[in-house]
Amino acid sequence: MKHLVAGLLMACGSVGLALADMPSPSVSQTLQQLETDWANAVKDGDVDKVASYLADDWTGLSYDGKLMTKKKLLADIKSGKDSATSVEMGPMNVKVLGKVAVVQGSDVEKSTMDGKDTSGKWAWMDVFEKRDGKWLAVRSQAAMVK
Repeated sequence: MKHLVAGLLMACGSVGLALADMPSPSVSQTLQQLETDWANAVKDGDVDKVASYLADDWTGLSYDGKLMTKKKLLADIKSGKDSATSVEMGPMNVKVLGKVAVVQGSDVEKSTMDGKDTSGKWAWMDVFEKRDGKWLAVRSQAAMVK
């Protein structure tokens, strides 16, 4: 349900850029699992779990190009304005740049946002930052694939 959590921040580099091209399997696997868990939490309507994946300063661009904050996203999930009945995650690509990582992926979902049917295939990108030893999403963006 990545379009519910959409936005974009192109991350800065770090000293180990050559190594960043090939993230360690554990970091890549951790971030891919986090993406899957995040989508499942949205599907389950688990606001507390969704909140745990997002930095307090997280913002995203919604499917209609509007800026969304963490507070608004959580309120919309809690109220049922935004929901998903199924989410099938596609392949993901992870790029780690020190304490920042970018995850690009796709999903196929049956969903609604603001009461409108938003079902279909989505391509998305999330930017994570490692804060206090935990990866948190800081920016997101998604687009429907036609």
